[in-house]
Amino acid sequence: MHKTATEAVAFVHQFRHVLVPDVSVDILLLPPFTALDAIRHMLRADDPIRLGAQNLHWEPEGACTGEISGRMLHDAGCRSVLIGHSERRRLFGETDAHINRKLKAALRHDLAPILCVGETLEEREAGQTDQVVTSQIIQGLQDLTRDQIAGITVAYEPVWAIGTGQAATVQQAEEVHASIRAILNVKWQDIGEEIRIIYGGSVSPHNAGAFFGSVEINGALVGKTCLDPEGFARICQLASST
Repeated sequence: MHKTATEAVAFVHQFRHVLVPDVSVDILLLPPFTALDAIRHMLRADDPIRLGAQNLHWEPEGACTGEISGRMLHDAGCRSVLIGHSERRRLFGETDAHINRKLKAALRHDLAPILCVGETLEEREAGQTDQVVTSQIIQGLQDLTRDQIAGITVAYEPVWAIGTGQAATVQQAEEVHASIRAILNVKWQDIGEEIRIIYGGSVSPHNAGAFFGSVEINGALVGKTCLDPEGFARICQLASST
């Protein structure tokens, strides 16, 4: 919940100014709902920047006051949507069943979902990381076909690393990413080798290069640093050069 529409437009102008022109990465901006339309009109057909949303409701329309549907997001220019972020789970009580319904809704409306999974510090210290992440993957993707899952990105975001400045180590992230791939391969016919698994949690220009250097890590879900156009541009450039 950062940036008004006016502030978001200023951010994109500055971000473009500092971004190296030939950067060869997929860049996805997930602004607040109120800024989607303003940013949509800034994007060009040949733009490396795509537009997505931070959340959606599973119904296409109806008596769900205050919610936003996949149908609305697609019409607003979104082509992707974040689902199951730890703050949605923790602050708003979203369960794996809710997240499963949202994933299905996103796919129905031609939105590429980014499914967030990850453990709390207490769960990690109790040795429950694999158990927690496995459950979130299996329940979140329940009843989806292999072809549907092929269009989903998985974001591993350890809850204890989000906004704390204490990122996971590359080794910790690699271990969980490898576990996620193994789960996907067993349950859905080697799909784990085909989809992106990205890391989120205190990603910065100081550590992004190390994450991108790992074959297990296919990108980053950037939080606090993406509020700074120069820092975010630097992360994009690091991704492009590794």
